Amino acid sequence: MAAPDRDPPADGAEDGDDGRMPLLAHLRELRDRLRNAAIAFVVGVIACWFFSERIYLWLRAPIDAAWLRHADTLGAVPTMHFKSAVEPFWVYMSIALWAGIFVSSPFVFYQLWRFIAPGLYKRERRVGILFAIFSALCFIAGAAFCYYVVLEELYAYLLGYAGKDLQPTLFMSEYLDFTRNMMLAFGAVFEMPMLIFFLASVGLVTHRSLWRFNRWFAVVAFVVGALLTPPDVLSQTLMAGPMIALYNISILIAWVVTRRRERRAAAERARDGAPPPDDA
Repeated sequence: MAAPDRDPPADGAEDGDDGRMPLLAHLRELRDRLRNAAIAFVVGVIACWFFSERIYLWLRAPIDAAWLRHADTLGAVPTMHFKSAVEPFWVYMSIALWAGIFVSSPFVFYQLWRFIAPGLYKRERRVGILFAIFSALCFIAGAAFCYYVVLEELYAYLLGYAGKDLQPTLFMSEYLDFTRNMMLAFGAVFEMPMLIFFLASVGLVTHRSLWRFNRWFAVVAFVVGALLTPPDVLSQTLMAGPMIALYNISILIAWVVTRRRERRAAAERARDGAPPPDDA
């Protein structure tokens, strides 16, 4: 009989009578992993604090470029303001915190994975690793798309409302919050293919059901774009356009996953001698 593809328990592990790790050992393992993750996060925040001003200048680049496109009415260089004496400190601290999360996240996820992986089969571990990697890449791609494509065009459009009698006043904290939220929103939107992959893998959706909802999703995309972006057509389109494209990519992914599931189910029925199910 073929051996199961779980890895054997590590040497010296405190196993119970049934070969499983006792509850207290699980709790100690979880405590150690969370401690390591917390240390990595603190180290990441401290390290990023020394680069917070550079990161802030990098985040300012889209609005600086957009401002220069309206230099005839706004002037050559945008000036950031702050409402209180402590606002610049908290802006840099916020940057250090978010950058620390980003920098330490691979190690944090590694610690969590080391806690979860021993309870999974080899195939589940492979799928989990690939899913985590592609999820991270999709999120980074969404944030990068927002930064390099969306933000400058969006700010240029919004600054276009300025004139001789209407001048913008930019505040550090408000600009940072809006830019960060936009990048997070696009990162989350770009996770759609991975979400559809998961739902299709467990049989909750198919490419057929997604295709039937395709026309309605365009309406949903623009509604979401209106909720997550300023109330103008350009920003809503910049959000809804990628969502619609990603939805159609997700339909293709669901088609591949559904076909694989159907072929696997057909092979199992043929092996068991069961008749094929009637199509609904």
